[in-house]
Amino acid sequence: MKTRALGRTGRKVSVIGLGTWQLGADWGNVNEAEALSVLDTAYASGVTFFDTADVYGDGRSEELIGRWRRENPNAEITVATKMGRRVEQVPEAYTLDAFRTWNDRSRRNLGVDTVDLVQLHCPPTAVYSSDAVYDALDTMVQEERIASYGVSVETVDEALTAIARPHIATVQIIINAFRQKPIEQVLPVAREAGVGIIARVPLASGLLTNRYTRQTTFAADDHRNYNRDGSAFDVGETFSGVDYGMGLEAAAHFARLASTELPDASTAQAALAWLVAHEDISTVIPGARNAEQARGNAEAANYSVSADFLAAARELYDVELRGQIHPRW
Repeated sequence: MKTRALGRTGRKVSVIGLGTWQLGADWGNVNEAEALSVLDTAYASGVTFFDTADVYGDGRSEELIGRWRRENPNAEITVATKMGRRVEQVPEAYTLDAFRTWNDRSRRNLGVDTVDLVQLHCPPTAVYSSDAVYDALDTMVQEERIASYGVSVETVDEALTAIARPHIATVQIIINAFRQKPIEQVLPVAREAGVGIIARVPLASGLLTNRYTRQTTFAADDHRNYNRDGSAFDVGETFSGVDYGMGLEAAAHFARLASTELPDASTAQAALAWLVAHEDISTVIPGARNAEQARGNAEAANYSVSADFLAAARELYDVELRGQIHPRW
């Protein structure tokens, strides 16, 4: 597994990480044994970066990672969690006292004294410009509650605002073949600043697997039932905010390109390899509901894609999606 520097954390992590929202059982049921098998398989496949949040399954995802770490005490991994979504989303809620309370809970769940990386979890836009917020985060580092901090953002402008701060280690943002704006506007600025980029929703909630149809249904408790038409766009992030029907057509087009470029890879692996080809992305964090998916995602790091494939995927975006997506964030 290739590794890259994770921004200002001073750590190196696998280019394919693991997103663990699914392990919180917010995407349909994932039992404890399955969840631990996902973590086992990901690590055995070379994955050294696990991304979670205190609200994934109301802490279940963090707790499972904490248990896995206790059972694998010699595993060399980086765990990033997020905080801020447990309260009403107003800037006034983002205080040092609140941060300490949320961090205490995450440290208990994860079974650590110091969390490797804490990210603000898509807070209100005004939070990214608040001196008091960054002062509070610096205090958390000084107190050794957290080793580094970053942000998870919804918009390109939020990312750029955060990158300008001197102690921001990482920015997590949606980047995939259907969401290419950060490649133009965020990655070059992050590289210059030494800030790591964590690419989330890399498969557009599964659209880029090319396994869905108009008849596909999801369990009642599955997050993919939300925002099916893309009207809420960033609210929920399901299918990267792309209208489901439009996304199916674009996914079929991407799959045709992928089968020519990487005939031995799945469409999902090609989509992940496309992201890894952008060297300013530190790590890509697909989720996995089972060991097979975790292994397949990790194997995507073994594939290389050509400049022609990158150009073809860009043309697909420009022609089929850009007008609907690019101006909105």
